[in-house]
Amino acid sequence: MLTLPLTSLITLAAIILFFVMALRVAKARGTYGVPAPATSGDPIFERHFRVQMNTLEWLAMFLPALWLGAVWHSDVVAAGLGLVWIVGRIIYMLAYVADPKTRSIGFVVQMLATLSLILLTLFHIVSSFL
Repeated sequence: MLTLPLTSLITLAAIILFFVMALRVAKARGTYGVPAPATSGDPIFERHFRVQMNTLEWLAMFLPALWLGAVWHSDVVAAGLGLVWIVGRIIYMLAYVADPKTRSIGFVVQMLATLSLILLTLFHIVSSFL
């Protein structure tokens, strides 16, 4: 049986981070008076909502890349890059809510972590054919 405990832990951490973001959106709805199903209204609410939605968009790329990286390369390396992704998303979240113009560092960090996982996996798959 294939066991990838670190990648599993990072996957759970990413899910928990997304759950926290959902809770922040729910709290912002109440704080800024934006009832469901509205997705616009107060600019601060909209920032919380966009952070959550942007994270959802990236989870669709990150999670498969994370697991492929773990299977094709190593649990430790994939988990390490996954941790970098999580840190990048936290930086992105805090920066975007404070001032959307400052979100770039967090975005670039998580993007590079995802790209690294993709390229690492691609390298190993191509190498397996040679």
